[in-house]
Amino acid sequence: MPDRILRYGAQAVLYGLFALFVGYFSTSPAYRHLEEDQALLRISFRHPGKIATDCRTRSAEELAKLPPHLRAEQDCERERSPVRIRVEIDGRLLHDEVVAPAGLRKDGASSTYRRLPIAAGEHHLKVMVNDDRRVEGFNHEGERKVTLAPGQVVLVDFVADKGGVVIR
Repeated sequence: MPDRILRYGAQAVLYGLFALFVGYFSTSPAYRHLEEDQALLRISFRHPGKIATDCRTRSAEELAKLPPHLRAEQDCERERSPVRIRVEIDGRLLHDEVVAPAGLRKDGASSTYRRLPIAAGEHHLKVMVNDDRRVEGFNHEGERKVTLAPGQVVLVDFVADKGGVVIR
C-alpha cells in the first residue's frame, strides 16, 4: 500500500512539472513575426510561362512517316519559359528572382512564395513579371500606391484572368 501511494505521488508531481513546462512555453518567450514598425509583402503565385520555342510546321514527308493518330501539322516543344519577377518599392529594387518551370521536361508552372518585411507607411509598389524568354524586359506590370499599417500584409499574385499582376 505505501508503495502505491509513493508511485502515484511521484506520477502526480511529474505530471504537474510537465504541465507547468508546457504552460510556460506555450506563452513564453514572446515571438514576433515582424518588428513593431514593419509590414509584410507576400509574393505568392503559380504561373506557367509561355512555351519556350516557336512551333514548326511538319513537311508532308514527315507527316507521312508518322502513324495516323500522331499526324499533327505543328510540332511544338513542351518546355516553358522561366518566369522572372522584379519588385521595386519607392523606386528601389526590393526583390529580383527567376523562377524555373517545374517538371523533368520543364513543362510545368513556375511557383514562388516569398515573405519580404518592409517598413510600415506609404509606399509606391511596382511589380514586373516576364513569362516569355523571347520578350526583352517585362511583359506584365502592376503598380499601386499602398499605405501599410504595422503588421499589415500586402499580397502580390499573378492571375492571368485579371490582367496579370494583382496587388491586394
